Amino acid sequence: MFIVASFLAFALLEGYLIWQYRDIPLRLNLWDILFWGLLVFWSVKVEVRLPLSAGMSQLFLFALALMVLTPPWVAPLVAFLAQWGGSVWYKELFNRSQDGLATAFAALVWTFFQENALWLGHWNLSAGFGIALSSLTFFIINSTLVAFAIHLDTKTPLQEIWRRNMSWSAFSYMLLSPLALLLARAYETPLISNWGGWTVLFFLIPLYYSRFYWDEKVRLEQAFDTTLEVLMNALEAKEQETRFHSERVADISRDLALAFYKDQAKAQDIYRAARLHDIGKIAIPEAVLLKPGKLTDAEYALIQTHPQKGVELLSPARKVAFDDLVYRIILHHHERWDGRGYPKGLAGHEIPEEARIVGLADAYEAMTAGRPYREALPPEEALREIQENSGRQFDPKLVRLFTELWEKNPIWRDHQAYIAAKEGSLSRSTSPQLSSASASPSPSEPGPRTSEE
Repeated sequence: MFIVASFLAFALLEGYLIWQYRDIPLRLNLWDILFWGLLVFWSVKVEVRLPLSAGMSQLFLFALALMVLTPPWVAPLVAFLAQWGGSVWYKELFNRSQDGLATAFAALVWTFFQENALWLGHWNLSAGFGIALSSLTFFIINSTLVAFAIHLDTKTPLQEIWRRNMSWSAFSYMLLSPLALLLARAYETPLISNWGGWTVLFFLIPLYYSRFYWDEKVRLEQAFDTTLEVLMNALEAKEQETRFHSERVADISRDLALAFYKDQAKAQDIYRAARLHDIGKIAIPEAVLLKPGKLTDAEYALIQTHPQKGVELLSPARKVAFDDLVYRIILHHHERWDGRGYPKGLAGHEIPEEARIVGLADAYEAMTAGRPYREALPPEEALREIQENSGRQFDPKLVRLFTELWEKNPIWRDHQAYIAAKEGSLSRSTSPQLSSASASPSPSEPGPRTSEE
């Protein structure tokens, strides 16, 4: 129903644009439109695959450039038609519809500014403001449709979809919007053989290079994430009782870091580092690590060496795969605010902020998950324990932020709910999914795409 509604919305808006602007002459001939259609087709075919089952294409640039050159109804129709994904019909229909609809709304915004000039003294700002707001409109429509498609398909909360897959790309749309206007103007003012297409093709060289650069960057990030998974799978194979421990600690740490730093990139870096915080336990004998009863002093001292062992284990990858943040978190996540932690006995602000965040997340996860030698605490009791240790074990500011997050009932608050959600997401990953040819991340096959790079 959602896919059909998207298509009908596009068809109605496209019909309105054709009727409303039927008298505007078509400045381009059929071969010109075919040329831009091929650029749209090319942009989809050379998409860059992204982590989190997403991708990026440059359809956005060519659709907006064609919008500048033609009456408002042409670019949406080309964006709808000039694709060939090979997916099942409903996925293909969604791809085309959301691209066409986003382009149609962008064309309305552009036309408004062309019909209502915006002046600053002697300067006509209509083109600049028009292309920027058209770009923003394209992004909003595109990402909203795709986010809701992901939500319907996977039941992932919309806020989580936006936070993890889309929020980072909004600025890029605004930053790249002048390039669409530049491509259109270059096409209108030929530099070679009286055809502007040669100039546009010349611009494809740096565009394709940027695609190659981003593709390599994504490959490196994927290799990094795969390394994390391999290392954590090795630890979980040894310590089955703590399955999903590092992942849940990482999720809590990311949310807490985002509240603390207000920086998505920083929060994601801490998430990745938190996935490895216990990697040193690989070097701890299983007889000690999995002992169901109380540890002896010697055994506890051995457990306390796992931060140093983790740093030693990953030391060959320093500055190649991992930066200093990873080592700070691994080494210091068991330090305490009052200085009674290990391994260095640091206190207060001597403890790296990132390690304080992961340390609090680690403590809450351990309390609510339980261990062979201790039953799990209910979330409410674990929160009280965190609050009672504010200023002793934990940074008071982080405790306040953690409490605010906890009261919003995030998925990680309850251990059983978190495990059920994770196991459910694993089973759902094999189910049929929708696709998006150029949208901000959607549930596509093989992967959703954004229409900017």
